[in-house]
Amino acid sequence: MAHFVFPKWTNSLLPAIGIIALAVPLYLVGIVWYGFSPLTTDVGYQPTQPVPFSHKVHAGDLGMDCRYCHNTVERAAKAAIPPTQTCMNCHTAIHNVPAAGDPAVIVNQNIQPLVTSYIEGTPMNWRRVHDLPDYSYFDHAAHVTRGVSCVECHGRIDRMETVYQFGQLDMGWCLACHRNPVARVRDPKDVFDLGWEPGEDVIGATLTEKRIAIGERMIADNRLSPNTDCSTCHR
Repeated sequence: MAHFVFPKWTNSLLPAIGIIALAVPLYLVGIVWYGFSPLTTDVGYQPTQPVPFSHKVHAGDLGMDCRYCHNTVERAAKAAIPPTQTCMNCHTAIHNVPAAGDPAVIVNQNIQPLVTSYIEGTPMNWRRVHDLPDYSYFDHAAHVTRGVSCVECHGRIDRMETVYQFGQLDMGWCLACHRNPVARVRDPKDVFDLGWEPGEDVIGATLTEKRIAIGERMIADNRLSPNTDCSTCHR
């Protein structure tokens, strides 16, 4: 039986085959490395920000409401990163900063990048801490307006000097809450009270039992039924 002979022009493909054979394993290694890196999944990921912003000082010590900075959290999917002007509403007075467009002044060096951003009209280059994959959809408004507090996903952010990733943010972690949300739901008016605890009037021997009692009442009264269909998060 005669052997098949490839046409001579196929010899020109040999360099490309070699490149592909080398590139594909490197690409797969890169995908796996990035997919399992702290940038995407690891609890505790804590990037350095251009300004050492302390949530402990602002949300904790000063008691600032989350919605002052993240002002779209109740009506949009994204919680919104505050623009420089929001920060400078307070800091122009605290540090005696001149109006935008005026020459730079020497202020607290920790916030110098913020002042420069304000004066020059350029945005701050904040580094994202919680970054879901593009194929996942999460709606902040849908959660906070139904009684899911910031602390359920972000932890006690009012105690963090530097924000870090508190939750796993993977599919199993989200589904566990959707399947059994009773201990994670409270009255929507208490969502932004990060130190909230059930009152003495709530029946229950432990804090967990009290939270479950409140959650069961909220779910029954508001007919909450978190969806676990794939299309809820993958659209």
